[in-house]
Amino acid sequence: MEELLLFEKISKLHFDDISLLDTALTHSSYANENKSLNVSDNERLEFLGDSVLSISVSDYLYRTFHCNEGEYTRIRSFVVSEDALAAIAKDLSVDNFILVGRGEESTGGRDKKAILADCMEAIFAACYLDKGFEAVKEFILSLLVPEIHRVIENKHKKDYKTLLQEYVQKKFKTIPTYTLIKSDGPDHDQKFYFKVAFHNQTFGPMEGHSKKDAEQNVAKHAWEQLGFE
Repeated sequence: MEELLLFEKISKLHFDDISLLDTALTHSSYANENKSLNVSDNERLEFLGDSVLSISVSDYLYRTFHCNEGEYTRIRSFVVSEDALAAIAKDLSVDNFILVGRGEESTGGRDKKAILADCMEAIFAACYLDKGFEAVKEFILSLLVPEIHRVIENKHKKDYKTLLQEYVQKKFKTIPTYTLIKSDGPDHDQKFYFKVAFHNQTFGPMEGHSKKDAEQNVAKHAWEQLGFE
């Protein structure tokens, strides 16, 4: 309870039903390893939070900027990305509060972007259920409006896979193909090497500490080799 109250203070949230926050901060790995405690994990809240997040950002974009549908979608995709949500989770110290199982803990689970991003969505859902849509929208926008404006001003962290795919589809009417070349290193610190190919051109390989990061890195390399920034 002390930790939940501390998280409320950090996040500037206040729950009437603090059990919702407790569930939002409980990863499935913890629930699975502690079945005797009969605790609920945050997966159902994550499902709801994804929609709450999307409508909150969509509503703000529609009311604030005059864009076409494609531009709205592009902006929203960056703002609600795993990277963006994980960074917000770090800012709120979610990694210090989330309950993860011993297995996840031993492999750095509380620092994994996917777990942190999913937890943020669960927190949004908990806030929605406790306080209603207007309250959660205000909370979400307090966190995301700066990122929205970075995207508008083209100062955000770019999703090079998306940029490259859109370019290749438009120019060559095909899509890039990513191929894992090799992986090495111990389980807790593996490196993956990917190349990307399209229209008789091949780039890479480039490395990353996850398959997703390696694909992003080789997409960035290809994007830059094509003469884009």
